[in-house]
Amino acid sequence: MSDELDNTDRAILRLIQEDAAMSVAEIADKVSLSSSPCWRRIKRMEDIGIIQRRVTLLNREMLGLDFEVMASVKLTLPNRENLEAFERAIQDWPEVVDCATVTGAVDYMIRVVTRDMHTYDAFLRDRLLGLGLVSDVQSRIVMRVAKRTTAIPIAGR
Repeated sequence: MSDELDNTDRAILRLIQEDAAMSVAEIADKVSLSSSPCWRRIKRMEDIGIIQRRVTLLNREMLGLDFEVMASVKLTLPNRENLEAFERAIQDWPEVVDCATVTGAVDYMIRVVTRDMHTYDAFLRDRLLGLGLVSDVQSRIVMRVAKRTTAIPIAGR
């Protein structure tokens, strides 16, 4: 799929990763195209699935969501049925902002955002452990974020 991208496509992707609210005219100007060809390139990348969606990033602290936890989750029995049940359950939990299956001694790493430690404790007891599928949770409180980006590295100039 990335073989279908030229340097102009890659430049467009870098720009919209930085600011998805940028107009097509602004993007076109920055990549030395007129608006119509630029729009067609963006539309093509949306159609083939390279651009999945455009979102707005919020400042969680300004919204009172000051508590962030990275938690490793081990299921009681990590069989297909339990893995699928866990993954279905977390889709409905807005506190879980990232979830990935990982290798090693645990089954999942999740990133959880809540108001405070008490809200996280309620989430842990009522939702995560209340699911009946989890045998162990190791919670790591995030003290400071050194780097966070949603942008992925785009090769080329």
